[in-house]
Amino acid sequence: MDKWLMYMEIHQLRKKGFSISKIARKLDIARNTVYTYLQRDPEDMTEWLASIRTRSRKLDPHKELILTWLKYHPDMSAAQVFDWLKEKDNRLMVGESTVRGYVKELREIYHIERTHPTRSYQAVQDPPMGEQAQIDFGQTKQKASNGKEVKLYFISFVLSNSRYKYMEWLDRPFTTRDVIRTHENAFEYFGGIPNELVYDQDSLIVVSENSGDLILTSEFQGYRQERDLNLRVCRKADPESKGKIENTVKFIKKNFAKHRVFHNLDQWNEQCLEWLDRTGNGKIHNTTKKRPAEVFIEEKQHLRPITNKKTFHNKMSITRTVRKDNTILYQSNRYSVPLGTYKKDKMVYLIITDDGRLVIHDKAERNVIADHRLETGKGKLVQDRNHTRDRSRGIPEYISHLAAKFNNPDQANDYLENIYHGYPRYIRDQLQLIRRTIEELDEDLMNQAMEECIKKKLYSANDFSDVVEYLKRQRLLNTNPKPPSPAVHPIKSLNDADESILLAKPSVRDPKEYEELFKGVVI
Repeated sequence: MDKWLMYMEIHQLRKKGFSISKIARKLDIARNTVYTYLQRDPEDMTEWLASIRTRSRKLDPHKELILTWLKYHPDMSAAQVFDWLKEKDNRLMVGESTVRGYVKELREIYHIERTHPTRSYQAVQDPPMGEQAQIDFGQTKQKASNGKEVKLYFISFVLSNSRYKYMEWLDRPFTTRDVIRTHENAFEYFGGIPNELVYDQDSLIVVSENSGDLILTSEFQGYRQERDLNLRVCRKADPESKGKIENTVKFIKKNFAKHRVFHNLDQWNEQCLEWLDRTGNGKIHNTTKKRPAEVFIEEKQHLRPITNKKTFHNKMSITRTVRKDNTILYQSNRYSVPLGTYKKDKMVYLIITDDGRLVIHDKAERNVIADHRLETGKGKLVQDRNHTRDRSRGIPEYISHLAAKFNNPDQANDYLENIYHGYPRYIRDQLQLIRRTIEELDEDLMNQAMEECIKKKLYSANDFSDVVEYLKRQRLLNTNPKPPSPAVHPIKSLNDADESILLAKPSVRDPKEYEELFKGVVI
C-alpha cells in the first residue's frame, strides 16, 4: 500500500475508535508502524515522504541483481538473497532484516509473489551438549554449466544442541563405504564423536529394525563396533524425532543448492564448505537465536575425543576434474599433476592405496601420471617437483641441451636461436613443445623435419610440429602406395558399318520441283 494512503487509512480507523492492535491486524502492519504514523501530522508526513524519495539505500546498487534473482526464482527466500549477496561481496555491511525488508518491498512493487509450503512439527526438548547428532541423506537436481541437468546426492550431519552442521556431496548414489568415510570426515570436522547418532531407516545402514534390536549392514556393523557408536533409528513417519536434521536437509536444499549452477564436484564441495562457514554455521539460528559456530565452541568440549584416528582409504577408483593450475582436489587438499595435463573438462582417476598413497591415473590412457603421499590436513598443496617448470636451467643451456639431440647440433642451435629471437617471451613454451614433439620421433624423422624447416625458413615450434605431421603422412603414403590405375581402352562402336555411311548427308531438292507439283492445287 502507498505510504500516504496508509497514513490516511490509519487516521480514519483511529477516529472510528479502532485500537492500535486492530488497526495493525486490519492493515497487516506492525503496531510500531501504526504508532509512528499516528504521531505525525500531515505536514511532517509530507516532509518525510519527500526525504525518503531522495534518500539512497545500501541495497540500491544491488537492486537489478536482486530483481533478476526474484524474477527467475520467484520462490527464493530473503535469507537466500542475503546469502547470495554475501557470497558476491563479503564486504557488504548490511543486516539480514534490511535485506528482508528490501526484498518484501521489491515483491510488492513488482508484484512478485512467493508461495510458502507448510509442514507441522511438534517441539522437542534439546538434548544436552555433546549428547546427540542426527544424520540424513538428500538429493537434488541441479542445472549444470553445460545446460544439462544433473542429479546430486548428499549426506548431512547436525549436532542437536548447537545446530552445528556438516555435509558432503557425491554425483552418484552413496555406498556403505561412502557413509563410513563421511562419518570419519564429520567426526574430524566436529573434533569428536557424539554420544548418540540418530538415523532414518536407510538401507545403507539398517537392514531391519526388528522391534528395537537393530540389524545393520555387515560393513556398517563392523564400523559401529570399531568406533563403539551408540545408534538410534527413527520409526517410519515420525518426523518430530529427527526434526533438526529434516530442517537441515531442507535448509541445504533451499538456501545452498537451489538455483546454484553445478560445474564439477570438487568446486561444489568447496562452495559447500564456504557456505557452512558463512551461513550454515555462521548465521543466527531461527529457533535458538544463537550462531551455531559460537555455541559449538562450548559443545565441542562435551564430545568424546577421537582416540584412535581411523585412516579410511577408498579402494574404489574415483574421478576428479583437473583444475587450471594443474592440480586436483581431494579432501580439501590440492595434489599436483604434470604441467600441460589441464584441458577443459579433463578427468583423471584417483586410487587410494593401503599404504596411504594417492595415485592419479589418466582416464583415457590409464597410465600413472602422479603418485603422492596422502595429506591428512586441510588446505595444503602437495606438489611433485617434477610437475613444476625447471627454472634452474637458463634458456641458453636449455637450447644447447635440446640442440644436442639432433645430428647437426650447430645447425639445430642456430635454428633454435632464431625461434628465440622471434618469440622471446614464449621461448620456454616453444622449446618445451619441440622437446615433446621429438620425444616421440626416430632420429631420421626429427632431423629431416629440422632440415625442412630451415630450408623453408619456418622458425616456430608449431611450424616444426606441422612439418613433422606432414612428413609422417608422406612416409605413410610411401609405405602404402596407391595401386596402379587400370588401363583405359577406347570404346568400340556397336555398329560394324563403315564410318563413311555415318558421315553421309541426304540429298536436297530444288524448290522449283515442288512448285511444279502444286500447280492447279486449291488451298
